[in-house]
Amino acid sequence: MEKTSWCIGAVLSLLCLWIPCNAVESPQYAVVHTESDFVIRLYTKSTWMSAQSNDVSFEKATLFGFHRLYQYIQGANVNRSRIPMTAPVVTSIVPGAGPFSSSSYFGRLYLPTKFQAHPPVPLSGLHLKPYIWQSRCVAVRKFSGYATDDNIANEAKELALSLSRSPRANTTLVDSNNAYSVAQYDSPFQFIGRLNEVWAEVKASGLEGCEDSKIATY
Repeated sequence: MEKTSWCIGAVLSLLCLWIPCNAVESPQYAVVHTESDFVIRLYTKSTWMSAQSNDVSFEKATLFGFHRLYQYIQGANVNRSRIPMTAPVVTSIVPGAGPFSSSSYFGRLYLPTKFQAHPPVPLSGLHLKPYIWQSRCVAVRKFSGYATDDNIANEAKELALSLSRSPRANTTLVDSNNAYSVAQYDSPFQFIGRLNEVWAEVKASGLEGCEDSKIATY
């Protein structure tokens, strides 16, 4: 069991003692295309809180980014607001954007509807900032087990390969830097039927709302 996944899941598990996990808010989307090994979702515009990290690994960046985000939702903001947990926990990976061409990571949490228009300002020491996610299309590949440094790049490559072989969807990756995101949903105590996803923004002609997907600004 990976330490990073355990730490994130442990917090989620504690939250579920107070709030039913199926009641946790998630970003809104519509599925606009389905194939055997991936789907394309059209996400609506939304506001997230983002934690940038230049750690040396996905797992460490996810752990430290989530720790800061968790402090924020527990009241480390100028309003001292307690913000309900949302799902999934998302880590965006931008290859070559960190120091000496290393990867840069962005841990993100979707803000509940109540806080979408006016997010509480995070305390300065957390080094967080709101991230406006414009409406866009995202190709999604699901995978099980734990998301780790050893498997996420391969899952992203498999998604890119599926897209390249899909003339029906006629898709192209939006970001030329090969940026992608990993979404984690489950507690580490769920050993069967775990759900993770790898996300990549795409343009897709013939799919409403996907013809001119917005390039992310990290």
